[in-house]
Amino acid sequence: MDGFFSPQLLDGTRLIALQGKRVANPDFYPMLRSLGFNNLPDQSAMAAITFRDVVVSHEAFSNGLLFHELVHVEQYRQLGIPRFSELYVRGFLDGGSYEAIPLEVNAYALGGRFEQNPANRFSVEDEVRRWIAEGGL
Repeated sequence: MDGFFSPQLLDGTRLIALQGKRVANPDFYPMLRSLGFNNLPDQSAMAAITFRDVVVSHEAFSNGLLFHELVHVEQYRQLGIPRFSELYVRGFLDGGSYEAIPLEVNAYALGGRFEQNPANRFSVEDEVRRWIAEGGL
């Protein structure tokens, strides 16, 4: 991941690969379902979940999965926890699905660029900063 992410981000990120366990959905999911939110992202079915600078995976890390989650670490770093959380929830509510969340769209776009040509280095920090400045949120 060198050349894509800063050494500080890479050194400060903790990776956890769960074995035989899954991250549970939040306790408030049943209340949201009772309000009609039936397409909530199932955290236990996701490959990995990022919490600021901690990445919890339900499977072995592939380069593509790790890259995607490190993009989220960079998004958290630039936006802060409150703003990232607000944008994630708002993106889900406005878009109606996990796939429509702008933070995810950005992470998948950068991940696709990485997977298409891993030898072509680019600064994810700069790309996320540009995306935020251009109103990609």
